[in-house]
Amino acid sequence: IHPQDIPPVKEGEKPVSYRKLTIPADFSTQLASEEEVAIEYEGLRSGFNNDYDLFRVQKAAYSVLGDLVVVKSAGNTMTADSLAQATAGARPVQLLVTPAGRQLAIPSGFQQAIPGTLVMFTMLVLLTSGAAMLVDDRDKQLLRRLASAPLGRGQVVLGKWAGRMALAIVQIAVAIGISFTPLFDMDWGQSLPMVVVILVAWGALCTSLALLLGSLARTDSQAGNLGAFATMTLAALGGCWWPIEVAPLWMQELQLFIPTGWAMDALHKLISFGMSWQSVLPHLATLIAASVLVGWVASNRFRFV
Repeated sequence: IHPQDIPPVKEGEKPVSYRKLTIPADFSTQLASEEEVAIEYEGLRSGFNNDYDLFRVQKAAYSVLGDLVVVKSAGNTMTADSLAQATAGARPVQLLVTPAGRQLAIPSGFQQAIPGTLVMFTMLVLLTSGAAMLVDDRDKQLLRRLASAPLGRGQVVLGKWAGRMALAIVQIAVAIGISFTPLFDMDWGQSLPMVVVILVAWGALCTSLALLLGSLARTDSQAGNLGAFATMTLAALGGCWWPIEVAPLWMQELQLFIPTGWAMDALHKLISFGMSWQSVLPHLATLIAASVLVGWVASNRFRFV
Protein backbone atom coordinates (compact mmCIF):
# COMPACT_ATOMS: atom_id res chain seq x y z
CA ILE A 1 0.00 0.00 0.00
CA HIS A 2 1.48 3.33 -1.05
CA PRO A 3 -0.47 6.26 0.47
CA GLN A 4 0.01 9.53 -1.38
CA ASP A 5 -1.08 13.08 -0.71
CA ILE A 6 -3.30 14.96 -3.10
CA PRO A 7 -1.18 17.29 -5.23
CA PRO A 8 -1.14 20.84 -3.87
CA VAL A 9 -3.61 23.27 -5.41
CA LYS A 10 -2.01 25.75 -7.79
CA GLU A 11 -2.92 29.39 -7.91
CA GLY A 12 -6.21 29.91 -9.69
CA GLU A 13 -7.36 26.29 -9.25
CA LYS A 14 -10.24 25.23 -7.08
CA PRO A 15 -9.38 22.90 -4.21
CA VAL A 16 -10.81 19.43 -4.75
CA SER A 17 -11.53 17.14 -1.84
CA TYR A 18 -11.49 13.51 -2.93
CA ARG A 19 -10.15 10.06 -2.09
CA LYS A 20 -8.89 7.69 -4.74
CA LEU A 21 -7.93 4.00 -4.53
CA THR A 22 -6.03 2.60 -7.54
CA ILE A 23 -6.01 -1.22 -7.99
CA PRO A 24 -4.11 -2.81 -10.92
CA ALA A 25 -6.23 -4.30 -13.69
CA ASP A 26 -4.56 -7.72 -13.34
CA PHE A 27 -4.85 -7.69 -9.55
CA SER A 28 -6.42 -11.17 -9.26
CA THR A 29 -3.97 -12.69 -11.74
CA GLN A 30 -0.98 -11.32 -9.88
CA LEU A 31 -2.31 -12.66 -6.58
CA ALA A 32 -2.84 -16.11 -8.09
CA SER A 33 0.73 -16.02 -9.39
CA GLU A 34 1.98 -15.00 -5.96
CA GLU A 35 3.44 -11.79 -7.33
CA GLU A 36 3.88 -8.60 -5.35
CA VAL A 37 0.96 -6.26 -5.96
CA ALA A 38 0.90 -2.55 -5.17
CA ILE A 39 -2.25 -0.52 -4.64
CA GLU A 40 -2.21 3.23 -4.27
CA TYR A 41 -4.42 5.39 -2.09
CA GLU A 42 -4.66 9.14 -2.59
CA GLY A 43 -6.32 11.28 0.04
CA LEU A 44 -6.20 14.53 1.93
CA ARG A 45 -2.91 15.60 3.42
CA SER A 46 -4.13 15.48 7.00
CA GLY A 47 -7.21 15.08 9.10
CA PHE A 48 -8.95 12.41 11.08
CA ASN A 49 -11.20 11.33 8.20
CA ASN A 50 -8.25 10.72 5.90
CA ASP A 51 -6.42 8.72 8.56
CA TYR A 52 -9.52 6.61 9.13
CA ASP A 53 -9.96 5.92 5.42
CA LEU A 54 -6.31 4.91 5.12
CA PHE A 55 -6.73 2.61 8.10
CA ARG A 56 -9.73 0.92 6.49
CA VAL A 57 -7.80 0.36 3.25
CA GLN A 58 -4.88 -1.14 5.16
CA LYS A 59 -7.22 -3.33 7.18
CA ALA A 60 -8.88 -4.70 4.03
CA ALA A 61 -5.53 -5.33 2.34
CA TYR A 62 -4.03 -7.18 5.28
CA SER A 63 -7.23 -9.21 5.69
CA VAL A 64 -6.93 -10.40 2.09
CA LEU A 65 -3.24 -11.12 2.63
CA GLY A 66 -4.08 -13.23 5.66
CA ASP A 67 -6.69 -15.18 3.72
CA LEU A 68 -4.16 -15.84 0.97
CA VAL A 69 -1.74 -17.24 3.53
CA VAL A 70 -4.47 -19.57 4.79
CA VAL A 71 -5.20 -20.80 1.25
CA LYS A 72 -1.50 -21.34 0.55
CA SER A 73 -0.89 -23.19 3.83
CA ALA A 74 -3.79 -25.54 3.02
CA GLY A 75 -2.13 -26.46 -0.29
CA ASN A 76 -4.95 -25.05 -2.43
CA THR A 77 -4.65 -23.08 -5.64
CA MET A 78 -5.18 -19.33 -5.47
CA THR A 79 -8.69 -19.07 -6.93
CA ALA A 80 -11.78 -17.11 -6.06
CA ASP A 81 -13.49 -20.30 -4.82
CA SER A 82 -10.61 -21.33 -2.56
CA LEU A 83 -10.40 -17.80 -1.17
CA ALA A 84 -14.14 -17.73 -0.49
CA GLN A 85 -13.89 -21.14 1.21
CA ALA A 86 -11.08 -19.87 3.44
CA THR A 87 -13.00 -16.78 4.48
CA ALA A 88 -16.17 -18.78 5.15
CA GLY A 89 -14.50 -20.95 7.78
CA ALA A 90 -14.55 -20.29 11.49
CA ARG A 91 -12.09 -17.66 12.63
CA PRO A 92 -9.50 -19.01 15.11
CA VAL A 93 -9.43 -15.66 16.91
CA GLN A 94 -12.55 -13.83 18.05
CA LEU A 95 -12.94 -10.40 19.58
CA LEU A 96 -15.38 -10.17 22.46
CA VAL A 97 -16.41 -6.69 23.59
CA THR A 98 -18.09 -6.24 26.97
CA PRO A 99 -18.74 -3.12 29.07
CA ALA A 100 -15.82 -2.25 31.33
CA GLY A 101 -18.07 -0.52 33.87
CA ARG A 102 -19.21 2.99 34.55
CA GLN A 103 -17.11 5.72 32.96
CA LEU A 104 -15.68 7.92 35.72
CA ALA A 105 -14.71 11.40 34.61
CA ILE A 106 -12.45 13.38 36.91
CA PRO A 107 -14.56 15.99 38.75
CA SER A 108 -13.99 19.50 37.47
CA GLY A 109 -15.56 22.95 37.54
CA PHE A 110 -18.22 23.63 40.12
CA GLN A 111 -18.64 19.88 40.77
CA GLN A 112 -15.17 19.96 42.33
CA ALA A 113 -14.98 23.53 43.60
CA ILE A 114 -18.31 23.83 45.43
CA PRO A 115 -18.15 20.57 47.46
CA GLY A 116 -14.46 21.16 48.18
CA THR A 117 -15.04 24.73 49.34
CA LEU A 118 -18.04 23.73 51.44
CA VAL A 119 -16.19 20.89 53.17
CA MET A 120 -13.10 23.01 53.82
CA PHE A 121 -14.82 26.16 55.10
CA THR A 122 -17.25 24.25 57.30
CA MET A 123 -14.24 22.75 59.03
CA LEU A 124 -12.31 26.03 59.03
CA VAL A 125 -15.05 28.08 60.71
CA LEU A 126 -15.76 25.48 63.37
CA LEU A 127 -12.13 24.67 64.18
CA THR A 128 -11.17 28.35 64.42
CA SER A 129 -14.00 30.51 65.73
CA GLY A 130 -15.94 27.56 67.15
CA ALA A 131 -12.98 26.34 69.20
CA ALA A 132 -11.77 29.86 70.06
CA MET A 133 -15.18 30.84 71.45
CA LEU A 134 -15.03 27.92 73.87
CA VAL A 135 -11.61 29.08 75.07
CA ASP A 136 -12.96 32.62 75.38
CA ASP A 137 -15.91 31.41 77.47
CA ARG A 138 -13.46 29.65 79.77
CA ASP A 139 -11.24 32.74 80.09
CA LYS A 140 -14.25 34.93 80.93
CA GLN A 141 -15.36 32.46 83.62
CA LEU A 142 -18.61 31.80 81.78
CA LEU A 143 -18.06 28.06 81.92
CA ARG A 144 -17.42 28.29 85.67
CA ARG A 145 -20.83 29.91 86.10
CA LEU A 146 -22.40 27.09 84.10
CA ALA A 147 -20.65 24.63 86.40
CA SER A 148 -22.55 26.09 89.34
CA ALA A 149 -25.88 25.81 87.52
CA PRO A 150 -28.15 22.78 88.06
CA LEU A 151 -26.88 21.18 84.86
CA GLY A 152 -24.91 18.02 84.36
CA ARG A 153 -21.58 17.97 82.57
CA GLY A 154 -23.12 16.17 79.62
CA GLN A 155 -25.87 18.77 79.28
CA VAL A 156 -23.36 21.61 79.15
CA VAL A 157 -21.25 19.82 76.55
CA LEU A 158 -24.35 18.97 74.51
CA GLY A 159 -25.46 22.59 74.59
CA LYS A 160 -22.08 23.80 73.34
CA TRP A 161 -22.13 21.10 70.69
CA ALA A 162 -25.64 22.04 69.53
CA GLY A 163 -24.73 25.72 69.20
CA ARG A 164 -21.80 24.97 66.93
CA MET A 165 -23.79 22.40 65.01
CA ALA A 166 -26.39 25.07 64.29
CA LEU A 167 -23.60 27.21 62.82
CA ALA A 168 -22.57 24.33 60.55
CA ILE A 169 -26.15 23.77 59.38
CA VAL A 170 -26.54 27.46 58.54
CA GLN A 171 -23.34 27.34 56.48
CA ILE A 172 -24.48 24.26 54.59
CA ALA A 173 -27.98 25.62 53.95
CA VAL A 174 -26.72 28.99 52.68
CA ALA A 175 -24.09 27.39 50.44
CA ILE A 176 -26.55 24.95 48.86
CA GLY A 177 -29.12 27.71 48.41
CA ILE A 178 -26.64 30.00 46.65
CA SER A 179 -25.47 27.14 44.42
CA PHE A 180 -28.92 26.97 42.80
CA THR A 181 -28.77 30.60 41.65
CA PRO A 182 -28.05 31.37 37.96
CA LEU A 183 -24.55 32.45 38.98
CA PHE A 184 -23.58 28.83 39.72
CA ASP A 185 -26.48 26.62 38.55
CA MET A 186 -24.92 23.69 40.38
CA ASP A 187 -26.02 20.16 39.49
CA TRP A 188 -26.03 18.15 42.73
CA GLY A 189 -26.85 14.87 41.00
CA GLN A 190 -29.79 12.56 41.54
CA SER A 191 -29.38 12.14 45.33
CA LEU A 192 -29.49 15.65 46.77
CA PRO A 193 -31.12 14.47 50.05
CA MET A 194 -28.19 12.11 50.66
CA VAL A 195 -25.76 14.92 49.78
CA VAL A 196 -27.38 17.00 52.52
CA VAL A 197 -27.18 14.07 54.96
CA ILE A 198 -23.47 13.61 54.22
CA LEU A 199 -22.82 17.33 54.74
CA VAL A 200 -24.76 17.34 58.02
CA ALA A 201 -22.76 14.32 59.22
CA TRP A 202 -19.59 16.16 58.19
CA GLY A 203 -20.76 19.20 60.14
CA ALA A 204 -21.35 16.99 63.19
CA LEU A 205 -17.80 15.65 63.01
CA CYS A 206 -16.36 19.16 62.65
CA THR A 207 -18.43 20.27 65.65
CA SER A 208 -17.03 17.46 67.80
CA LEU A 209 -13.51 18.32 66.63
CA ALA A 210 -14.11 21.97 67.54
CA LEU A 211 -15.14 21.02 71.09
CA LEU A 212 -12.08 18.81 71.46
CA LEU A 213 -9.74 21.52 70.18
CA GLY A 214 -11.40 24.12 72.40
CA SER A 215 -10.90 21.87 75.41
CA LEU A 216 -7.22 21.24 74.64
CA ALA A 217 -6.18 24.76 73.61
CA ARG A 218 -4.96 27.19 76.27
CA THR A 219 -5.59 30.44 74.39
CA ASP A 220 -7.98 31.53 71.68
CA SER A 221 -5.10 32.35 69.32
CA GLN A 222 -3.71 28.87 69.87
CA ALA A 223 -7.09 27.37 69.01
CA GLY A 224 -7.41 29.53 65.90
CA ASN A 225 -3.93 28.78 64.59
CA LEU A 226 -4.16 25.05 65.25
CA GLY A 227 -7.61 24.95 63.68
CA ALA A 228 -6.44 26.76 60.54
CA PHE A 229 -3.34 24.57 60.21
CA ALA A 230 -5.33 21.36 60.63
CA THR A 231 -7.98 22.51 58.15
CA MET A 232 -5.50 23.50 55.44
CA THR A 233 -3.57 20.25 55.81
CA LEU A 234 -6.62 18.01 55.77
CA ALA A 235 -8.21 19.97 52.91
CA ALA A 236 -5.15 19.55 50.71
CA LEU A 237 -4.74 15.85 51.46
CA GLY A 238 -8.47 15.10 51.33
CA GLY A 239 -9.13 16.43 47.83
CA CYS A 240 -10.80 19.75 48.63
CA TRP A 241 -8.37 21.87 46.62
CA TRP A 242 -8.05 19.64 43.57
CA PRO A 243 -9.53 16.31 42.41
CA ILE A 244 -7.74 13.55 44.28
CA GLU A 245 -7.85 11.51 41.05
CA VAL A 246 -5.02 13.63 39.60
CA ALA A 247 -2.78 12.83 42.58
CA PRO A 248 -0.48 9.79 42.87
CA LEU A 249 -2.01 6.49 43.90
CA TRP A 250 -0.56 6.66 47.41
CA MET A 251 -2.36 9.99 47.98
CA GLN A 252 -5.63 8.51 46.73
CA GLU A 253 -5.21 5.68 49.24
CA LEU A 254 -4.27 8.15 51.98
CA GLN A 255 -7.49 10.05 51.35
CA LEU A 256 -9.50 7.08 52.57
CA PHE A 257 -8.01 7.52 56.06
CA ILE A 258 -8.66 11.28 56.34
CA PRO A 259 -11.98 12.83 57.49
CA THR A 260 -12.04 15.30 54.60
CA GLY A 261 -11.41 12.38 52.25
CA TRP A 262 -14.45 10.53 53.59
CA ALA A 263 -16.68 13.53 52.90
CA MET A 264 -15.21 14.38 49.48
CA ASP A 265 -15.26 10.78 48.25
CA ALA A 266 -18.92 10.45 49.22
CA LEU A 267 -19.87 13.76 47.61
CA HIS A 268 -18.08 12.94 44.35
CA LYS A 269 -19.78 9.56 44.16
CA LEU A 270 -23.17 11.24 44.46
CA ILE A 271 -22.50 14.39 42.40
CA SER A 272 -19.91 13.54 39.75
CA PHE A 273 -20.04 9.75 39.37
CA GLY A 274 -23.84 9.34 39.49
CA MET A 275 -23.78 6.51 42.03
CA SER A 276 -26.76 5.62 44.20
CA TRP A 277 -27.24 6.80 47.76
CA GLN A 278 -26.55 3.27 49.01
CA SER A 279 -22.96 3.53 47.76
CA VAL A 280 -22.11 6.18 50.37
CA LEU A 281 -23.65 4.46 53.38
CA PRO A 282 -20.17 3.33 54.58
CA HIS A 283 -18.98 6.94 54.38
CA LEU A 284 -22.01 8.10 56.35
CA ALA A 285 -21.50 5.44 59.01
CA THR A 286 -17.82 6.38 59.31
CA LEU A 287 -18.58 10.09 59.70
CA ILE A 288 -21.23 9.44 62.35
CA ALA A 289 -19.04 6.99 64.25
CA ALA A 290 -16.10 9.41 64.18
CA SER A 291 -18.35 12.23 65.35
CA VAL A 292 -19.59 10.19 68.31
CA LEU A 293 -16.09 9.01 69.21
CA VAL A 294 -14.53 12.47 69.03
CA GLY A 295 -17.50 13.92 70.89
CA TRP A 296 -17.02 11.38 73.68
CA VAL A 297 -13.33 12.28 73.95
CA ALA A 298 -14.18 16.00 73.91
CA SER A 299 -16.74 15.49 76.69
CA ASN A 300 -14.15 13.77 78.87
CA ARG A 301 -11.58 16.49 78.16
CA PHE A 302 -14.04 19.34 78.64
CA ARG A 303 -12.80 21.87 81.19
CA PHE A 304 -14.83 24.50 83.03
CA VAL A 305 -11.70 26.36 84.16
